[in-house]
Amino acid sequence: MQLNKIPQIKHADSGNFFMLAGPCAIEGEDMALRIAETVLEITDKLQIPYIFKGSFKKANRSRIDSFTGIGDEKALKILRKVSESFEIPTVTDIHEREDAVMAAEYVDVLQIPAFLVRQTDLVVAAAETGKVVNLKKGQFMSPESMKHAVTKVTDCNNEQVMVTDRGTMFGYQDMIVDFRGIPTMRQFAPTVLDVTHSLQQPNQSSGVTGGRPDMIETIARAGIATGADGIFIETHFDPANAKSDGANMLDIQYLERLLRNLTAIRKTINSF
Repeated sequence: MQLNKIPQIKHADSGNFFMLAGPCAIEGEDMALRIAETVLEITDKLQIPYIFKGSFKKANRSRIDSFTGIGDEKALKILRKVSESFEIPTVTDIHEREDAVMAAEYVDVLQIPAFLVRQTDLVVAAAETGKVVNLKKGQFMSPESMKHAVTKVTDCNNEQVMVTDRGTMFGYQDMIVDFRGIPTMRQFAPTVLDVTHSLQQPNQSSGVTGGRPDMIETIARAGIATGADGIFIETHFDPANAKSDGANMLDIQYLERLLRNLTAIRKTINSF
């Protein structure tokens, strides 16, 4: 993948890591625009290439009464408005083959959820749109096996593909990051570390996923130190009341300090 080929990407030649960040799900237009504006202001100061992230729907919910979205077209139109308002690229995840063409009309990057990354038809449908494809490593997969997922994209004559580690299942209710996977997967494609999802505590008896947001900076620092090309962070003004994944999201008030620290680590790594 060539970062500078992503439409409207800023600071692609800064030498810094790139970032996918935003709310877990699009809850409304105002919240999406506020988050995008805040993150963009920070990333511009630090020269971090930034892609706004927001799910237009959430298909992978533990309970049937969990929030799944505000409506597909409504959410996708908000993603387009974010892109047009701030001149930044956007990413959203897709769950079915039919989602690929629909979402490609509105966003720049199509993301394959970790639990669906072995679904060949879905991966191929995303690749055939010509959009950048972000493949999230399955919680049940080895880093080495992601080579085959990447090949599914490139065999469709689409070289714009990246891989994202989001942790590996550790027992039934926890995740762990094996940082050996970052240099392994970088052999196949630019590699992102999904910091916040790596700190999930899934399969809770309540049916609501838990998390360890107190460990966000620890995991993020280690990811940059081990060579991650990018980081993925879900952030919100009020994580406690977010409609999806609030338990592991970063309160946006702490984002600038975190990114300043990560940028300093990146500069040190670049000096070696």
